[in-house]
Amino acid sequence: MDTIDTPLLAALAQAMPVAAGRASLDAGTGLVIVDEVNGFATVGAGPLAPPRENAAVTRMVAETDRLARAFAARDWPILAFLDSHEPGKAEPPYPPHCEIGTGQENLVPALAWLEECRQVQLMRKDCINGYIGAEQADGRNIVRDWIARHGLQRVVVVGICTDICVLDFVLTLLSARNHGLVAPLRDVLVYGPGCSTYDLPKEQALALGLPATAGHPQELAHHIGLYVMASRGAILADELVFA
Repeated sequence: MDTIDTPLLAALAQAMPVAAGRASLDAGTGLVIVDEVNGFATVGAGPLAPPRENAAVTRMVAETDRLARAFAARDWPILAFLDSHEPGKAEPPYPPHCEIGTGQENLVPALAWLEECRQVQLMRKDCINGYIGAEQADGRNIVRDWIARHGLQRVVVVGICTDICVLDFVLTLLSARNHGLVAPLRDVLVYGPGCSTYDLPKEQALALGLPATAGHPQELAHHIGLYVMASRGAILADELVFA
């Protein structure tokens, strides 16, 4: 994150503050992991993966691993989204990524143990929004079914990207909760240290032949993502304790 303009971030935080606190978790809580796959979080693994070691992404994976192990040890449910696309099927405005068979669509090595964990349900999705990706042809929804089956009153969300896939999922889940579609869900928590997004300085975007609007400063985008989710009713946490 060596491209961050600290004064700008400070000004943004002043104008659009976020308040993250300590959250206590107890039974009736599920963990949702969004897209911590090679194509987004393993250095050099694809066009949307970090080109070099990235502190925020590294921290996200470590915090997710720590949190997932704590959930599994308590026999609490975990739902993990894996961005997975049919080769050649575009997802505008992004270049081809996480295509099935490339390995980009699989969990990062530090989280590969989730594949064999009995508390974990893996769900491959072919779109940004995991809630929409969970829709089935017969009218069922994997997210709704998972929440109902485990009687979840709250979920904790982590993953990548804070302002894209995490944001879309959280906002849609909050709307579904408000509309009475995901009973008994009450609270949606976003654990900030377990989230991250990508870094593409404007100058680098221009050098790649992209428009200036493709620039994506990592910490600013992360902050904006957290701000928007909180403004829509998500609970932000920077510390989680187990009751």
